[in-house]
Amino acid sequence: MNTKEAIVSRRSVKHYDPEHEMTKDEINTLMEHAILSPTAFNIQHWRFVNVENKALRQQIREASYGQAQVTDASMLLVMCADLNAWEKQPQRYWQNAPKEVQDFMLPSIEGYYTNHHQGQRDECFRSVGIASATVMLMAREMGYDSCPMDGFDFDKVARLINLPHDHVIVMMITIGKKLLDAKPRPGQLPLSEVLFTDTFPDAG
Repeated sequence: MNTKEAIVSRRSVKHYDPEHEMTKDEINTLMEHAILSPTAFNIQHWRFVNVENKALRQQIREASYGQAQVTDASMLLVMCADLNAWEKQPQRYWQNAPKEVQDFMLPSIEGYYTNHHQGQRDECFRSVGIASATVMLMAREMGYDSCPMDGFDFDKVARLINLPHDHVIVMMITIGKKLLDAKPRPGQLPLSEVLFTDTFPDAG
């Protein structure tokens, strides 16, 4: 499957075969590609929680208003981000770069994020959003379907996964073998309504 096919065939699937299990190798392949996604300053803010414990899955299902996909999917990923990743040994992010690059980038990271709390949060959500798209497209390449989720109690799930105080949950993603196709796309806006050249058109 090429990238175009993966994009076109990716749909938000909610009904999965509960008997299907992904292998450890498949999970590693999926996630090894997810972490190739780009991030600002190469900070790699994302943190992924792969929920395997069945009892915990059931608790998260209850916090997700009973959605069966939480327990039936082969994989449940809680997509999280470390708000303070920028200040946690940032030299790691540039350890293979030439010294002159390190000498520029490390002070730039500190200068941009220090006391810029909204910027820290915004970058985390951008980074995890990009990684989430990578996860779903890579899953499609591997013959799996997926569904991004925000229909759950974020605070309850945070407690269930023991989320650190300086982290946030961005979304969850279910991945597995579908039992039912997604319904037809309900209404795509035409490109002319969402793509503009140079500027937005005048409101009047």
